[in-house]
Amino acid sequence: MIRITGIRFRGGGKVYFFDAGELELPLMEKVIVETERGISVGTVAIVPRHQEEPPSDTILKPILRVAGNDDHEKLKQNREKEIEAKGFCQRCIEKHNLDMRLVDVEHLFDGSKIIFYFTADERIDFRALVRDLAAKFHTRIEMRQIGVRNKARLVGGIGSCGRELCCCTFLTSFEPVSVKMAKDQNVSLNPAKISGVCGRLMCCFKYEYDTYLTMKRDMPKIGKIVSSEKGTGKVVRQNVLANRVTIQIEDGSEVEIMLDSIVEEAQ
Repeated sequence: MIRITGIRFRGGGKVYFFDAGELELPLMEKVIVETERGISVGTVAIVPRHQEEPPSDTILKPILRVAGNDDHEKLKQNREKEIEAKGFCQRCIEKHNLDMRLVDVEHLFDGSKIIFYFTADERIDFRALVRDLAAKFHTRIEMRQIGVRNKARLVGGIGSCGRELCCCTFLTSFEPVSVKMAKDQNVSLNPAKISGVCGRLMCCFKYEYDTYLTMKRDMPKIGKIVSSEKGTGKVVRQNVLANRVTIQIEDGSEVEIMLDSIVEEAQ
């Protein structure tokens, strides 16, 4: 029996599991852990729980400690260095006339590396840029090209629903999203309506899709003739979340009815 906890690192995304030992770790607690990239700071996303075996038969690394005052101070200093590095890198990009867009900078907690995240339409020869950055900061430099969805995750923002972006709050991975998923959810296929801030199809169409299919399973299909207390007519629209359908009755008018008011289905 082991006691595991889920840790999320910068920029949201995937939750990684660690051995919590005897530590009491409330949600959002900052902790110091050892990762493949070195010593890092993470945030508790899943509180410790007992489990028979590690997830996916992996060897869990222990959490080194809860972040103390010195760790928080070092984290603050790293954030200041990131701001400096971002400004310097942007000036170097302009100097070398590189067709790339700098998105974010991450200074690893132990100072062993600085990672520069960028987007670009094509492959970029940034060797001269890396030399300038290494000469300035005297540490390992990594240039990491990312896609527009990962850019949205790192930068953050507000979606059309008025809430913080799913990708930088609770989604752990990006999954393929199709137009069919939007269509099956009765959403207008206007690109402006179905695209997120990243310009790709909104992630919610994917993770809500199975729920819509389940709820639509017992609903009469479009074109079905049904009888209700308000008359007999053809189903012209479905309101899945409200559990209602709109039928067009014989006189051409349309009425919205609850599913439980349908007396009989024909055809």
